[in-house]
Amino acid sequence: MCTANLIVTNHDAQNFPSSLAKDHSETYKGHHKPQRLEFDRVLCDVPCSGDGTIRKNHDMWRKWNSSMGNGFHLLQVNIAMRGLALLKVGGRMVYSTCSMNPVENEAVVAELLRRSGNSVELLDVSNELPELVRRPGLSTWKVNDRGSWCQTHEDVPYDRKNVILPSMFPSSRHEGHLDANLEFSMSFSRNFNIEETSNVNCDTDGVSSSISTQSLDYTSNSVGSKSPLSRCMRIVPHDQDGGAFFIAVLHKLSPLNESQMSEVGETEHPLSTERTVGLQEQYQPDITTPVEKLTHQHRIVSEVLDDSKLFFEQKNLSVDNQTSRGDNLNEVIMDPDDVEYSQTKSGDIGHRRKLDDQYKRKGIDPVLFFKDDAVIKNIVSFFGIEESFSLEGCLVTRSTDNARRIYYISKSVQKLLELNLQVGEQIKIASVGVKMFERHRSKDGCSCAYRLSYEGLSLLFPYMRNRILYASPVDFQQLLQYRTINFANFADARFGEEASSLMPGCCVVVLCEGHQNVDSVAMDPSTIAIVCWRGKSTMDVLVSPPDRKELLEYRFGFKAFKVEDEKSNRDINVLDEGR
Repeated sequence: MCTANLIVTNHDAQNFPSSLAKDHSETYKGHHKPQRLEFDRVLCDVPCSGDGTIRKNHDMWRKWNSSMGNGFHLLQVNIAMRGLALLKVGGRMVYSTCSMNPVENEAVVAELLRRSGNSVELLDVSNELPELVRRPGLSTWKVNDRGSWCQTHEDVPYDRKNVILPSMFPSSRHEGHLDANLEFSMSFSRNFNIEETSNVNCDTDGVSSSISTQSLDYTSNSVGSKSPLSRCMRIVPHDQDGGAFFIAVLHKLSPLNESQMSEVGETEHPLSTERTVGLQEQYQPDITTPVEKLTHQHRIVSEVLDDSKLFFEQKNLSVDNQTSRGDNLNEVIMDPDDVEYSQTKSGDIGHRRKLDDQYKRKGIDPVLFFKDDAVIKNIVSFFGIEESFSLEGCLVTRSTDNARRIYYISKSVQKLLELNLQVGEQIKIASVGVKMFERHRSKDGCSCAYRLSYEGLSLLFPYMRNRILYASPVDFQQLLQYRTINFANFADARFGEEASSLMPGCCVVVLCEGHQNVDSVAMDPSTIAIVCWRGKSTMDVLVSPPDRKELLEYRFGFKAFKVEDEKSNRDINVLDEGR
C-alpha cells in the first residue's frame, strides 16, 4: 500500500496480542503496567468453509461437506472475540464470511453477543450501501451432523456433544417461529426494512396465508431486543450475479469485563492431531451433569473427528517482505562493501549471528531502527531533504548485519515498534512502513551509498530540493518506453545537457508540461515523477516494468505495452500507441 502507517503482522488471529508487557507475571503486581493494543476499526474476515465462492471456485464442488462449517465454528468465535477485545470502546468491528452456513454466520454472531453481554450491540446498517442487494439474517436454522439434522443441542447424540456445540444452535425457541427456508425466501428485498413490511403473502403446499411481521420473532435468536439477528446482511449469489457473503457490524459500547475476557484465551486449533485422548478424558461427565455446562467449555476442539481430511490446510504465510516486484529488474549493480551498517556493536560477529539465528527460529525478519547518523546526514545532504521532513527515529531496516533497504515509518508506528522491542517483539511483523532508500553498488563515483525507492518517492518528493530534473513529455515518454537513453539522444538538448552535468547517482525526473511552473510542481498532487540513475553516459529508469506500463497507459495513452525481460539486452517494445 506504500504507506508509512501500515504494519502487517503474522499471527494466529485468535491469539493476537491484546497488550504488551515486559513480564505478564508481574503485571498484576503493579511492577509493569501493560500497554493495551486497541483499534478504532477491526475487519474480522474469518476462515470459513467458503461455500459462497462455489460459482468461481469450481474445486469447491468436490471438497465441500456440510461438516466443514461445524469444524470452523469455534475458531470463528474465538477470532471474533479477540477482535472485540482489541476494539476500542465506540469502535466498530465487521464480522464477515464467504459462507451461507448459519453455523458460521448467525450462530457466531449470537455467541459473540452472548459472551459480550451489554458491552456489544449489533448495528442496523440497512441504510448504508443502498445499491447492495441484501437479505436479513436468519432467526432459525438446523445443524447438520453426519447426515442428521438437529433442531436443538438436546437432539445431538451424547457422543457428539463435544463436537456439535450449544452455540451452533439458535439461543432460544419461539412457538411461532418460521421454517428457516420460508423466512429466508419471504425476507428478500433490495433494501430490507422490517418496519415497512406490514404483510407478506406466503404459499406453502398450495395454501395461501397472510403473515404479519408482528407475529414473527426476529429476536428469538438474539441476546436482547437491541440486537436482532435480522440486522445481519446475507448476500446470495443469484441476487446480483456474484458470490455469497455474510456481513455483521458490531459496535462496542463498553469494555469487556474479566469474565468475558477469560473466554478469549488460547484455543487449540481445530486441525490439531493431539485431541482424541484429551477429549475422551475431559468430556466424559457424569450423566447427571447438566448439558448446559458444556456451554462454558470453550476450549473444546471444534472439529468433526471423521472429517478432518476435508479441511483446507493453510499455507505458511511468507514474511519475506524484502523483494519488491521490480528489485530484480531495476537495481543498480551493487558492491557488497559499499556501506556496512550493523545494529550490534562493531566487530561483535558472534552477537550478530546469535540475532540471525534467533529470528530464523521465529520465522520472521527483525525490525531494527536505523540509527547511523553519518549515513542519514549523507542522504539528507545529497537529496536536499528539508528539515520539516524528519528522518530521526522514523527509519527502520529488516537486516541484522547491514541495511540494504531502509523503510520509513510514521510517528505512531515508531512508538509501537519501540514498545514492541522492549517486550521482546511480542508482535511478529511481516511488513512495516514504506520502502524509502536502497543501497547501490554502482562504481560511477556516487557520493551517496543509497538511492531512492520508487515506492517512497511520492512521500519524499515534496520535501526534496536536490537531484531533480524536469523533462518534456516527449523525453519523459522515451524514458518510460526504452528505460535507458544516452544523454545525446534526448529530444530536448537542454535536458540532455542538464542530465550530463549532474553528478553521478540517483535523481528524480519530473514530467513538466509547457505551462507548468517549475516551482509549484513539487506541491502539485497530480505531478508525475520517476526515479532514475545518472550513469556515465546514460539515464536509466529505476521503475519496474509494470509501473512503467501503467504510467504509459495512464498519461500517454498506450493501449498495449510489451515488457521484455530486462536481464537481457532487448528493448521494450510498444505494440500499439493509441492516443
